[in-house]
Amino acid sequence: MRHGEVENPTGVLYGRLPGYHLSELGRRMADRVADHLASRDITYVVASPLERAQETATPIAKAHGLDLDTDERLIEADNVFQGKTFGIGDGALRRPANWKHVVNPFRPSWGEPYIDQVVRMMGALNAAKDRARGHEAVLVSHQLPIWILRSYVERRRLWHDPRKRQCTLASLTTFTYQGDRIVSVGYTEPARDLVPAHLLAGAKPVKGKAKAFGA
Repeated sequence: MRHGEVENPTGVLYGRLPGYHLSELGRRMADRVADHLASRDITYVVASPLERAQETATPIAKAHGLDLDTDERLIEADNVFQGKTFGIGDGALRRPANWKHVVNPFRPSWGEPYIDQVVRMMGALNAAKDRARGHEAVLVSHQLPIWILRSYVERRRLWHDPRKRQCTLASLTTFTYQGDRIVSVGYTEPARDLVPAHLLAGAKPVKGKAKAFGA
């Protein structure tokens, strides 16, 4: 699961910075997904250590009478633009000194290599599978690592256009195992009606409304 909306009035790319919590709308998203999953056979709930993920996972764990675990491998991708505003023609990219960080989208040059994200996310996914074997687990993470993991499992290239990620706020990307093998991937948006239109996958940019990719 991707976490809900974050309180981010200055529109920075918050990345791994501490102190970024769910907004009121984000808490409503988390509650909506908890209700959506209430009847599922969930025996393990684990989240990224960042506040927004912990706060998203809490109502799900509570609904199933479970303690919430933390897995560092579910954390957001590292990014050199963390703490800055970021966009084409504005924010950090207006400074020529930052241009060197966007020369290689295949690695990518601005942050944690895609393959490193695959390795840690697969590790977290497999650990959760073992903890909940025969049942279901919920892992709360962040947009970019989730999308990269899905792209790897579905055998797509890892470099991509961030605007085309199918991983909106509070969405569920479901990996189904048969034994130790992933046999299918699903995607649902239980809180879609709560997500601002400009933050939905494929939405066109809206002037004055930042879209925090990889959040």
